[in-house]
Amino acid sequence: MERNKVKAKRKDQFQDMTHSSLSRLISLTGFILMLAIASLEAATHYVSTASQNPMSPYTNWATAAANIQAAVNVAAPRDVVLVTNGVYPGVVTITNPLALLSVSGPQFTILDGEQSTDKFGNGIPCVSLVDGASLTGFTLTNGLGGGVSCSSTNAFVTNCLIAGNALRTGLGAGASSCTLFNCTLTGNSGGDGGGAANCTLYDCTLSGNTAWGGGGAFSSALYNCTLSNNSAIDTDTGPCGGCAFCILGSPSAGGGALSCTLYNCTLISNSTSACGYEGSTSDGGAAANCVLYNSTLIGNSGDAANGCTLYNCTLSSNPGYGADSNSALYNCICYFNSGPDESNYDGTSTLDYCCTTPLPISGVGNITAPPLFVDYTTGNFRLQSNSPCINAGNLAYAMTTTDIDGNSRIVSGAVDIGAYEYQGLGSAISYAWLDQYGLPTDGSVDRTDLDSSGMTVYQDWVAGLNPTNALSVLAMLPLARKNNPAGFVINWKSVANISYFLQRSTNLVSQPAFTTLATNIAGHAGTTSYTDTNADGAGPFFYRVGVQSP
Repeated sequence: MERNKVKAKRKDQFQDMTHSSLSRLISLTGFILMLAIASLEAATHYVSTASQNPMSPYTNWATAAANIQAAVNVAAPRDVVLVTNGVYPGVVTITNPLALLSVSGPQFTILDGEQSTDKFGNGIPCVSLVDGASLTGFTLTNGLGGGVSCSSTNAFVTNCLIAGNALRTGLGAGASSCTLFNCTLTGNSGGDGGGAANCTLYDCTLSGNTAWGGGGAFSSALYNCTLSNNSAIDTDTGPCGGCAFCILGSPSAGGGALSCTLYNCTLISNSTSACGYEGSTSDGGAAANCVLYNSTLIGNSGDAANGCTLYNCTLSSNPGYGADSNSALYNCICYFNSGPDESNYDGTSTLDYCCTTPLPISGVGNITAPPLFVDYTTGNFRLQSNSPCINAGNLAYAMTTTDIDGNSRIVSGAVDIGAYEYQGLGSAISYAWLDQYGLPTDGSVDRTDLDSSGMTVYQDWVAGLNPTNALSVLAMLPLARKNNPAGFVINWKSVANISYFLQRSTNLVSQPAFTTLATNIAGHAGTTSYTDTNADGAGPFFYRVGVQSP
């Protein structure tokens, strides 16, 4: 009946509506009514340690529950359990998709797990969350089974302080299998992932956590997070506490993160050590077996990155055993690190389009000039306007749309080396390349043909040519006919470490005139050749060569 009234009212008001438009409006109205009914059905249950007259279902402050679990037990799905200031002892298990939140935030609302155990002596987390449940604004501490454990990352933890929790064994002393927003995880220890394991974290701080692997985080995805002073420690008396998996002399791994993916993160002063060998080399003071994008690794001990893949990262001031080993670095700055041997990288790592010293034996596009940070001494690793790292990266390795500051990753059609993208106006050409030829970086010569070769300075840069030498050009050389098998040998002037594509045509009038014969042809110093054995018939045959775009 009510639905018919709504329909009649809308019809009177909008007689010129089409039938389909009216149907959509009715559907939308019905949806809004359903939402309103759902909101009315949701109840709020109150909790206060000072409650003098707790009465279920605790629907006002006068009858508030004295402990959190009592209110949670009577709450239905989508209900809210609202908790006022106080220290709440015990653990909380949430089995419905409800919202548990505090009135004043984690500073004033504390849930103390009291190092509780089950009847078998296994530790219990401070809070357990089912899918769809959320936890907002609490301090979680003294959980012997961790701080918070979730059924999956479809459970949410927001604006919480998770501190001083522990695990004997297992994953995630601070948080396990949750999605966390704007949380601080500190001083948690044990297992794998002292701060978090199997979690997704946004804008979180992980500091002072310890574990056998992944002192800060293990097997997690982290966005815009800071990981500092976390430790992966494997000692007889350390966090693993003589567990079965503590093997004398075995290296710990990932002081900051182990087996994680990190976007726009800062990893600073994290460390590792080996069981029974004080000061022994361990794997990845900052990160081990991780993939990192637009991140900074600063002041981490051991080898800062081990077994990692890094895109547009900055590694600097890492002491001990240098910046990286057994890793692949693309568009990265690896400078001012220290170590007994190779300080910036070792022979097990590969570097392409990186700023480092000395120049790697293998790899392409690397430069050795100092990166010219804004203020290295105070930790400002942004680029000065004359940095050789500006526009010196490879677009193929620009894997994200923003840099660590959230600014555009691509400026003027080029990408910088390092975690920070220089945002000022200027040339679209690598500043390091321009500096080789004494050319300005303000963009004034980018579209100029300085040597009258028919190619602009920008085109010379793309093709790896000398913009001040008219003989340094990309040009086809005379064709050579080949027999047995029949075909043509195509030759052109080329440059090492540049990739080319080759195209052929038999009719320049038809469109498209050319078809591609080959791509990613590795260039050689001087000339490069390609043999076409599929040129059938008498011809004519036309060829053209170009530089392969990154």
